[in-house]
Amino acid sequence: MTTKIRTRIAPSPTGFLHLGTARTALYSWAYARHFGGEFVLRIEDTDVARSSQDSVDQILESMRWLGLDYDEGPIYQMQRLERYKELLDRLILAGKAYHCYSTPEELEAAREAKRAKGEKTLYDGRWRPASGKTLPAVPEGVQPVVRFCNPLDGDVTWDDLVKGPITISNREIDDLIIARTDGIPTYNFAVVVDDWDMQISHVFRGDEHINNTPWQINIFNALGAPQPLFGHCPVILGGDGQKLSKRRGAVSVTAYEEGGYLPEAMLNYLARLGWSHGDEELFSSDQLVAWFDGTHLNKSPAQWDPVKLLWVNAQYIKHADNNRLAMLVSKQLVKLGITLESSLVAGHLPQLCALIKDRCDTTIELAQWATKFYGDVTPDAAELSQHVTDAVRPAVAMLSEKLARCNWDKLTIAAAIKEVLAANGLKMPQLAMPVRVLVMGTAQTPSLDSVLEICGREKVIARLGKA
Repeated sequence: MTTKIRTRIAPSPTGFLHLGTARTALYSWAYARHFGGEFVLRIEDTDVARSSQDSVDQILESMRWLGLDYDEGPIYQMQRLERYKELLDRLILAGKAYHCYSTPEELEAAREAKRAKGEKTLYDGRWRPASGKTLPAVPEGVQPVVRFCNPLDGDVTWDDLVKGPITISNREIDDLIIARTDGIPTYNFAVVVDDWDMQISHVFRGDEHINNTPWQINIFNALGAPQPLFGHCPVILGGDGQKLSKRRGAVSVTAYEEGGYLPEAMLNYLARLGWSHGDEELFSSDQLVAWFDGTHLNKSPAQWDPVKLLWVNAQYIKHADNNRLAMLVSKQLVKLGITLESSLVAGHLPQLCALIKDRCDTTIELAQWATKFYGDVTPDAAELSQHVTDAVRPAVAMLSEKLARCNWDKLTIAAAIKEVLAANGLKMPQLAMPVRVLVMGTAQTPSLDSVLEICGREKVIARLGKA
């Protein structure tokens, strides 16, 4: 690369950071990091009526959780209004933009007339200056918008980083509004000024923005500004085959944090939703950065698969550091009404996580298992009647007696179980199942000796006493 790579993500704070934007952020971040460039976070908050600080906070938290560190930002558009006004005035003075006094009612009437003729409902240009043209009289009390003088002829062509060459005729687009009546710029103008000022070299975004790109390229040209390279990534589809969006089934990035997912699992899954590196399914963020050079981006939409995401998360949990898992699980336990002393979180809980993490897809599942060790256990009535029978109660009582006085370690506990099995002529499942039900409330657990050791002598003896 001969120029400094600078990418950006520019969410609108009108709601949570949804998954499509998170994927775009990931691609932009990975591309910049791959080429030793810079990644910018911009908050596009010019939709004043719908923007909120809560949304800003959620966006920042989502970026933090995902580990997408940025080199500049957050930069807020509403703090740049003077710059936008300066360039709007420049375009108007150069005859490349103009004031339009058409009311919404007049515009709708004009569109309706075009519909009746079977024509495209583009702006009719009534306020666009032209040589020899007499403009309507400026109405009193009407605040104008500013429209861009889009070229009337020719084509806009760009070589898209994802989709290849794209051409759109200027006859297909009209003179878009670039500033509202209150002077606040619209998206298509502000984004051009921002990308120019911030020296953005590459723009990755969803392909719903393809129709905006010709306008933006024309505005870049009108300003005499260099334009970035564009890459439009296909949308993510939900289970119903429709676009996953804030309004259609998407949940926030932070909801996955609350739901017990690990950020590295989410990054891994998002990266594979539209990009691949051979047959690699699981990879670290460092590997992603090493591989992500902008190639191998899919041209077709990807489908969100919660089952696959859960599988990816389970793989990362299996290999996660137990001390880290303990900290995450302790936070989930608080939500379940169990607050552990710091000594348990540092000492006992990591051992517990090591024992049960192979059985869990999320840290919520880990926490639910942990409640069996730190909270009360109420065995299922059906499992009690099935496994804790009169025939096995003497063996359970004998095991309890041995456990009450033996050394409390896995090997000694295993030896005690074997002695009880031999003395009562039982096979392992005949004793293990009722002991599991009594101690853990379920017949399905990790190895019995490990479970008893982690659970602790006092709890085990007390629970076996309920046979």
